Amino acid sequence: MSSNEKDVRLSVGDAVLTVDPAHGCRISSLRIGGTELLRQGERYGSFPMVPWCGRTGYGLFRNGDVPHRLPLNAPPHAIHGTGRDTAWRVARVGERDASFYYDLVDPWPYPGRVTQTFELTEDSLVLAFGIETYGDSFPAQAGWHPWFLRNLGGGGQDVQVDFDAAWQEERGEDHLPTGRRLPVLPGPWDDCFGMPDGVHVTLTWPEQVELTVRSRAEWVVIYDEQAEAVCVEPQSGPPNGLNTTPRYVTPIEPLEIATTWSWRRL
Repeated sequence: MSSNEKDVRLSVGDAVLTVDPAHGCRISSLRIGGTELLRQGERYGSFPMVPWCGRTGYGLFRNGDVPHRLPLNAPPHAIHGTGRDTAWRVARVGERDASFYYDLVDPWPYPGRVTQTFELTEDSLVLAFGIETYGDSFPAQAGWHPWFLRNLGGGGQDVQVDFDAAWQEERGEDHLPTGRRLPVLPGPWDDCFGMPDGVHVTLTWPEQVELTVRSRAEWVVIYDEQAEAVCVEPQSGPPNGLNTTPRYVTPIEPLEIATTWSWRRL
C-alpha cells in the first residue's frame, strides 16, 4: 500500500477528527474534549467495510450465474472488503468536511468507484459512502467498523451498550448467518441484528460521554468479545449478504449509505 496522501484533520469546537487516507481511509482518531474515543493502532480506529461487509462465505459469491472468488483473508472466509487495505485519494478537504475515493480493482471483479465523505460538527460526525459502477451491475455492501474504547481512562467506568433490535441473526458454526432470526440473546456478541426502522445504538461511558450511532440502514453488527473495545457496525446488509440479500449497484443506481455519530459530554 503506497500513497502520498497525508492524514487529514478536521476540528470543530472541542471535537477533533483524524482520517488516514493512505491506510484504508480509516478514522485513526476521534477526540472529544481531549478524550480519545477509538482504540489506537493500524488495525483499529474506524475502518470502512466495502465493497462487502463482514464475512463472505468461503470467499465465493455470484452475480447472476457468474461465480467469483475472493481472497480468504479470514480463512475459510473473505472478510470486510478491500477498502480498508487500499490507499484512497483526497477529493476535497474543507474546514469541516472532507471526501475521498478509490477505484475498485482486482481482486474485486468489477470496475467502479467508492467515495467516502466526513462532515464534522461540534456534537456529531456524518459519514457517507457511495459505490458506482463503471460498467456491469454487481452486488455490493458498505458499512463502518469502529473500535470504540471500552474504557476512556481517567478512572471512569466501562462503556454501556444499549439498543433495541427486532431480531438477531442466528450465527452458525462457520460464523455465517443461518437465515434463522432469533430474539435478541444476551452478550457477549459477535452478531448481526436487524433494525427495520434504522440502526440506533447508544454507547454510554458513565459521567464521561454518551455517543449514539444512527443510520437508515437496517443492519448492525455488534462485537464486544475483546477487553479493549466495543464495535458497533452499521451496514447495508448482513454478513454474507452478497449471497443472501444482494443489493445491486447499477449504472443508474449507486449504492448509498450514511451513518451519524452524535455525542454529548456527561
